[in-house]
Amino acid sequence: MSHPILISISLLLCSNVFMTFAWYAHLRELNTKAWWIAAMVSWGIALFEYLLQVPANRIGYTVLSVGQLKVMQEVITLSIFVPFSLFYLREPLKLDYLWAGLCLLLAVYFMFREKI
Repeated sequence: MSHPILISISLLLCSNVFMTFAWYAHLRELNTKAWWIAAMVSWGIALFEYLLQVPANRIGYTVLSVGQLKVMQEVITLSIFVPFSLFYLREPLKLDYLWAGLCLLLAVYFMFREKI
């Protein structure tokens, strides 16, 4: 896998797993602890996110624009967040996830239509 876009997507997928846990897992796991404890744990998890996200964006930027990277990141974020929300946080499935996904698909189309 030597193509910059595939490398960037792979790193961003892994990065987003860490990001999602850093941002939201404390709501379930540390909800009885002081906020600053949750913040420190989240910060520790976020370090691993940045160790993947920074190279992902640098690699992706060799062939994509910043706007394309951002839209790709948002699609990846939603694709990680929705299952996390449903299965880990046990949030109910909402039709709003579908609408948000459709909006992101339109964003992908507009940001990447020159490459399609």
